[in-house]
Amino acid sequence: MGEAFGLYTHIRNNRWRSGFLIVSLFVLVALITFGFTLIIESQSGGGSLQAILARAASRMPYFLPVAFGLTALWVMIGFGANTAMIAWATGAKGVTREENPRLYRLLEPLCISRGMTMPRLMVMETEALNAFASGVNEKQFTITVTTGLMNELNDAELEAVLAHELTHIRNDDVKLMIVAVLIAGVVSFFGEMIVRGARFSNVQVTHRGGDDGDRRGSGAGLAVVIGIVILVVAWFLAVLIRFSLSRSREYLADAGAVELTKNPDALISALLKISGRADIDGVPSGIMDMCIENDPNDFGDIFSTHPSIAKRVQALQAYAGGLLPSQKPPAPPVVKQREPLPRIVEQRGPWGRHPFP
Repeated sequence: MGEAFGLYTHIRNNRWRSGFLIVSLFVLVALITFGFTLIIESQSGGGSLQAILARAASRMPYFLPVAFGLTALWVMIGFGANTAMIAWATGAKGVTREENPRLYRLLEPLCISRGMTMPRLMVMETEALNAFASGVNEKQFTITVTTGLMNELNDAELEAVLAHELTHIRNDDVKLMIVAVLIAGVVSFFGEMIVRGARFSNVQVTHRGGDDGDRRGSGAGLAVVIGIVILVVAWFLAVLIRFSLSRSREYLADAGAVELTKNPDALISALLKISGRADIDGVPSGIMDMCIENDPNDFGDIFSTHPSIAKRVQALQAYAGGLLPSQKPPAPPVVKQREPLPRIVEQRGPWGRHPFP
């Protein structure tokens, strides 16, 4: 995958990344399955480290097809029902043209200008200022906005936000982010399984206290440590996959919004209003990664999935000629009533009335 230098290379790279992430998902599942198997074998059979490793490896051909089958099923369900799952996780509700004509009036011309199918529109009841796009095909594409965003932004600013999300759909960013959310879901699911399995194993070992003397000096303890290390590595790789998603997608979506609306000032104003007010309580982090803004966590901008608002505003100023609200020149005075043209202009001007000779 080469670096994206423009819109079309960005779309091409997103398609490559989507395939790469799906392959990475199965690699992570294989690692997690082996770590989980190693912990189970160390608790059930004991013996030397080599013996435990050998037993765990011999059981992998039986466990992997099941794990891969569940993962493939999860991916198919995610691709088929991601919009419904996201709506369930966020509490967003679909809106019709009659229920919210403002959103349709702003989004429909943008879609027509690019020959795109109109995405579904959904609204979240929250004071947070945010929006995101989701879906993997034309039947699923959806743009979700919060009530706080609609209340705080004027029409030009809201149009710029909708254009930003529409550009994410156009650039295939949404499909890539859906795959990333699926990976996070699989890792979380197996993590919960491991925690529950560890609790069960602890109970079993406690009841077999008489075997401690036989197990002393065996490799069970070291095998458990290795298994836990493998699981931690798998989790860390999943985090790296999440953070490896290029931040350039937000810059390109901002550029696409300006291309659609021809109004960089409106997008700058919208981003400034959203800054510091984007966090949606109770929403999974994977969905926050899909939003127009994801406020940095306690570790700061280094671990953020989005470039800072300040950097995005600077890019809009440098490359799109946008102005901050404080930099806009005052509006020209409104002329209430035009002065009548002088009589001589009416008589002798090229556009004046000329009597017939």
